[in-house]
Amino acid sequence: MNNKYLEKLEYNKVLELLCSFAKTYIGINKCKFLEPSSNVEYLLEQTYEAYNLICKNGSLPISEIDNIDMLIKNLESNFSLTSCDLLKLTHILKTSRELKEYFCFDEDNYSLISNYFSNLYTNKHLEEEITDKILDENTISDNASSKLKSIRKSQKDLSLEIKNKLNKIVHSNVYSKYLQNSVVTIKNERYVVPVKEEYRNQIKGFVHDVSSSGSTVFIEPLAIFELNNQLNNLKADEQIEILRILDELSKKFASITNELKSNVTLIGEIDFIFAKASFSKSINGIKPEINKNKYINLISARHPLIDKDKVVPIDITIGEKYSSLIITGPNTGGKTVALKTTGLLLLMAYSGLLIPTNESSSIYIFDTIFADIGDEQSIAESLSTFSSHMLNIIEITKSATRNSLILLDELRLWY
Repeated sequence: MNNKYLEKLEYNKVLELLCSFAKTYIGINKCKFLEPSSNVEYLLEQTYEAYNLICKNGSLPISEIDNIDMLIKNLESNFSLTSCDLLKLTHILKTSRELKEYFCFDEDNYSLISNYFSNLYTNKHLEEEITDKILDENTISDNASSKLKSIRKSQKDLSLEIKNKLNKIVHSNVYSKYLQNSVVTIKNERYVVPVKEEYRNQIKGFVHDVSSSGSTVFIEPLAIFELNNQLNNLKADEQIEILRILDELSKKFASITNELKSNVTLIGEIDFIFAKASFSKSINGIKPEINKNKYINLISARHPLIDKDKVVPIDITIGEKYSSLIITGPNTGGKTVALKTTGLLLLMAYSGLLIPTNESSSIYIFDTIFADIGDEQSIAESLSTFSSHMLNIIEITKSATRNSLILLDELRLWY
């Protein structure tokens, strides 16, 4: 359908609202580019199933997911991932599991959406292993491996030994008078003590830093030099072990890259379908009947972009006893809104959105909806409003078929 007619009927504004109900980048993108389809019955039924599931089980347990395309490529190239990357993949598994748990596998009531849930891959064991071993994007748990736990215990013991030796120095009668204050600190990943500049030669050791004022030098005493070396060696061992753990966990994800890619697609589809259902619920939408007799019967139809507390419901019937309908009335009487409501609700239904009317409303699937509504002027072509309308009407008369719906506003302009 021509985008010009979609915009005239404010279909784009409905899509903007629809996007706010999606949670994932995939779902939002699908909502943004949603177009009317000829497969109306299927789409409406699919949304209706999701609508019923929301009413039964509450909101969908879904949140934003990361684009993992680059992570998958890295895994397929046998690269190790960072802890942050592994947590992103784990979130995909967690979301997939929670969606599967949310869904009640009832093929009779949810036959059009059940496959999206049943095809989700879950691996709770791997999910739990990652969350047990990676506490956050910057922290690997001590329990990630027995070796890591042993290394960190040795670090802790050695740090304590170094601090005890330094504390004896900073509180001793011999050295305390040389210190700026009785504080043990770290410079360049080495334990040091703050020494007054004029006494720097009184404490044997290595200078690692000088204060901005120059009054303090930070010295690593010779007594702890070897201990600091041992501590740094342990830190290097820790990093090597962490890299080994990350590599091991990455390989476990490398074996399920196809499942992860499939899950992302399925999560996006589920998010999209349920965004349509949630939006439909927010406007009190219903699934209209679809007739083959080329008529429209919208009962208490409400424009979805008008405040629910202010909108005036209207009944719109055309096609059964007459194929043309002229709406007359004073200015600001609602004629244009009636036209837009008719066209917009049909477009919404064709896109799989439930429409805000009463039950038993019926629609026909027109091949195209044409609309000439509101003033329009093409500055680029120096056309008047009148000429622009005329060109639009000519285009409509050339393109319309017996199965088209034509909505014309302000016909008096052409007399």
